[in-house]
Amino acid sequence: MTQDEIRVRFAPSPTGPFHIGGARSALFNWLLARKMGGKLILRIEDTDLERSTKESEENIKEALKWLGMTWDEGIDIGGEYGPYRQTERLDIYQKYTEELLAKGLAYHCYCTDEELEKDRQQQMANGETPHYLGRCSHLTKESEAKFIAEGRKPTVRFRVPPNQQIVFTDLVRGTVSFESNGVGDFVIVKSDGIPVYNYAVVIDDALMKMTHVIRAEEHLSNTPRQLLIYDALGFKRPEFGHISLILGKDRTKMSKRHGATSVQQYRDLGYLPEALVNFLALLGWSPVGEQEIFSLEELIQAFSMDRVAKNPAVFDVDKLNYINATYIKQASPECVLELALPHLQAAGYVDGTLTAEKRAWLMEVMTAVKEHLSYGAQVVDHVDIFFNEDVQFESEEAAEVLRDEDASQVIEVFKEKMAALETVDAASVKKVLKSIVKELKLGGKKVYMPLRVAMTGKMHGPDLDHIIPIIGREKVMARINATMAKM
Repeated sequence: MTQDEIRVRFAPSPTGPFHIGGARSALFNWLLARKMGGKLILRIEDTDLERSTKESEENIKEALKWLGMTWDEGIDIGGEYGPYRQTERLDIYQKYTEELLAKGLAYHCYCTDEELEKDRQQQMANGETPHYLGRCSHLTKESEAKFIAEGRKPTVRFRVPPNQQIVFTDLVRGTVSFESNGVGDFVIVKSDGIPVYNYAVVIDDALMKMTHVIRAEEHLSNTPRQLLIYDALGFKRPEFGHISLILGKDRTKMSKRHGATSVQQYRDLGYLPEALVNFLALLGWSPVGEQEIFSLEELIQAFSMDRVAKNPAVFDVDKLNYINATYIKQASPECVLELALPHLQAAGYVDGTLTAEKRAWLMEVMTAVKEHLSYGAQVVDHVDIFFNEDVQFESEEAAEVLRDEDASQVIEVFKEKMAALETVDAASVKKVLKSIVKELKLGGKKVYMPLRVAMTGKMHGPDLDHIIPIIGREKVMARINATMAKM
């Protein structure tokens, strides 16, 4: 590793579905690494033993791969600074804990949860910010022996130096300052010997040579504790950048009530990974100019930390749908079919293994409807016209179209011309429709609308020159005859 190589990390806790906010943090780190020719390290912070699961870890890795974010070092790949799971690094943390204890920079704390809670309640009653009062900070050997004899299992607390300004320059927020007196001596190792997040993360970042730590704004309050540990252990501080929170459209913190919150949910709904990445990049980062649709390569070239905003980012699902719809319009029929297939199967339109003939026909359907899709799950709302032979009027207004005085003539002329066609394809159907408009001297709507309603029951949908060849001449004729018989 060269001294000036950019090294960033994404270090999730595998404690549930991969949240969209985590994906945005991973993306900003990945973009910075790719832009600067650096490396992204994937590390798993699994010291929350009760909540961490292998399933969640696999979900995170799969989601990152699906989004196109590869890592250069870490779990599954290895590297010279491993291991890359915190539970496999406990001996490393122990070594530094002993060093801090030996130097008097940390101490054993035997306070019980009940004692700490009592202190906290009293401080809150006094209008004070709760912090540790330091009752174990200068224990005599006799007091310590007494607590051990009682069977108390100690935590290890970091000794916070008094009356210090903890200052750093944040890449997003500028100069940030904290008072050490407001921090209080904090736990770095729990009574079960497992290090807490704020302690382990510093040792990992330092030993893995991280140059930049780009993470969510909610970690800003952790930074003073971490900086104190960096300094106490003689580690070089990385550069920090705290990116804004993601809010719902009502400007409250994004949650399930705003809709899907995990990457997997958007994947299941039929969003394209490149569209989701494009959208996530614009959550808290603004490019130069008005461009909104970016390829991955364009994002890498355009990205810079100095254009990351301090203000919260608003998760606007309408904008996501606009971006995804743009990508779907540009996608191949094969790609759109892959997005749509699970939803077609769930709706009962498709079952079993697709024959080559059925797949080819479905791709024609996708070509017809993709202009109307914002995401794959919506396909169910647009394809019934290709599958349901029994035409039902969607409204009384639709039925009224066929009672128009010109409707019967339009339909009769259409049937004659369709019967005479040698080949039924988009070009020939378009020619037939134009000729009817010309011959009957009617506006396009007077021709297209009754034909659409007669064969689909709907007043809107894909172009007729797309629909008719897909449904097929015989079925189109049968549908129209059956519909007109109802009238």
